[in-house]
Amino acid sequence: MNTNGTTRQYGAAIALVSGVYSLLSATGGTGMMGSNSGLLMALLGVVVVVHGVVLLTPYADRLGNASGPLMIGYSLVMLLNQALVGVTGSVNWGMGMGSGMEGGMTGGMESTMTAGMGWDLGMVALAVLMLISGVIMTNRRGSESGM
Repeated sequence: MNTNGTTRQYGAAIALVSGVYSLLSATGGTGMMGSNSGLLMALLGVVVVVHGVVLLTPYADRLGNASGPLMIGYSLVMLLNQALVGVTGSVNWGMGMGSGMEGGMTGGMESTMTAGMGWDLGMVALAVLMLISGVIMTNRRGSESGM
């Protein structure tokens, strides 16, 4: 059994699902695209989708041993973003939206819309799955010579 290819396919599947979910969450109906969290998730979603596609191509060998640590890094960014949104209750991580009449209106609207927001449990679950996948990919690379 080609465990390297299978591990790569699982990693690609997790990366593609997580990346698409990040993109959909950031650009979906919640209007997060104008927020710090939304922009971070959109950018990360694009990078993760590209990584997932590369894992399905012959170019995956060029990534070498970097693929597992990259997956770990992506998952930690996703978890940190969710923690910031969960703790601050804001997709702008609790940062002010401006000053004067405009700032007051925008800040008030933003805090009302996101007051009920917390952790996106789907994003957290995918990030944990991606973290585990990254650890497996990292450990698998180191132990392949013994198989």
